[in-house]
Amino acid sequence: MALKLFALLLCASLPSLAQSQKAFPYEYTQEDLPNGLRLVTVPTDYANIVATYIVVRAGARNEVEEGHTGFAHLFEHLMFRGTPKMTSEQYNQTLNRIGASSNASTSDDWTIYHTTYSKEDLETVVAMEADRFQNLKFAEAEFKTESLAVLGEYNKNSASPFSKMEEVVRDTAYDRHTYKHTAMGFLRDIQAMPQQYEYSLKFFDRYYRPEYTTILVVGDVEAKRVRALVDKYWGAWKRGSYSPDIPVEPAQAGPRTGHVDWPSPTLPLVSIAFKAPAYDDSTRETAALDALANLAFGSTSELYQQLVVKEQRADAIFASAPENRDAGLFEIMARAKKPADLDYVRERILETVQTFRDKPVDGGKLDTVRRRLRYQVALSMDNSDTIAQIVASYLSLKRTPETMNALYEQYAKLTPEDLQQAARKYLTENHRTIVTLTGPAASGPGGAK
Repeated sequence: MALKLFALLLCASLPSLAQSQKAFPYEYTQEDLPNGLRLVTVPTDYANIVATYIVVRAGARNEVEEGHTGFAHLFEHLMFRGTPKMTSEQYNQTLNRIGASSNASTSDDWTIYHTTYSKEDLETVVAMEADRFQNLKFAEAEFKTESLAVLGEYNKNSASPFSKMEEVVRDTAYDRHTYKHTAMGFLRDIQAMPQQYEYSLKFFDRYYRPEYTTILVVGDVEAKRVRALVDKYWGAWKRGSYSPDIPVEPAQAGPRTGHVDWPSPTLPLVSIAFKAPAYDDSTRETAALDALANLAFGSTSELYQQLVVKEQRADAIFASAPENRDAGLFEIMARAKKPADLDYVRERILETVQTFRDKPVDGGKLDTVRRRLRYQVALSMDNSDTIAQIVASYLSLKRTPETMNALYEQYAKLTPEDLQQAARKYLTENHRTIVTLTGPAASGPGGAK
């Protein structure tokens, strides 16, 4: 998540910086309804536009029963199938009539539904969303149609070597925890989905409940009116009773490797992943690993300049630190320009990791990265939809925007020794998984080592 957010911030336009010292500079209200539903309202000065993001804390992490992966993502599709009160066609017609945009996405820890619209249509959107969350109805034939659409999406994604790599890295690195599969799920489970209609009803009944859900409303709104509408349309939603038993991942005993033989010509890839801790805004570890990913493997890093700019042995190197509810992966991926260079690229990455374990980073470089991260997040919040998008990712972790402020306070406290300590603790051989991918001409002896 951190890498995706970082990319998002780089693409943002540049408004005036907020004067607040907090990373999240907006005043907000956070309220819990008696049924466990949480409402976060963020009034902004961006006239007329409102963004509603509904965060359901159900993703790949929640798919605890064998043979039933991918259902969180499936509901990203099914939730647009309509209710007894409003068909899917009527839902789409209403969105078109009010000029709203609506979509959804699924990840390890969440499914998020978002709609952006004009403020005069606030009640319409709140009512429509409440209806489908509480009264979703789909026939078995519709369920089969959507499950086949998910299979088509999986097959489309599988045409990308990067998608296949991520799937294999997860499957190799994890033994028991549900992060072993991506949000798409295992292929065998997706293929069996059309016969799992009854289970889909059970999944919806478990997780589409108020205690798993946070409504975020950002834009030209008044908090009292938003609360009144949420009480009106969501207040009768019944709390559930299901709590998943998330498998605990055993400690990794040694390094692991994997290899993908890609069936068609492609540039070779290497992924080096390390088990890393769950998101934590009360210590410096999450912030330290994110800063380390930028310092060691970002576009201004010594390694990037060496392999991509000077030697031109690779055309891409990037790293991401995990921001997950449970222990995730600190992952470094590179694409070599020639199969013969793959081993060289892998060894330079491992040497870089060792360097950051052996000595503290330069304090000036750390200050530069820390300021850039803070500056970019401030610059990015130039419209209500982007603000909502950023906040929603934090709500999936802690259900409060305040965690963003707490995390950036940890960034501000980081020392070079903090980064070295994190590298020594987590970027170790026993925590490591290496997966390579090569095309037909390079398969075999030059694969995983």
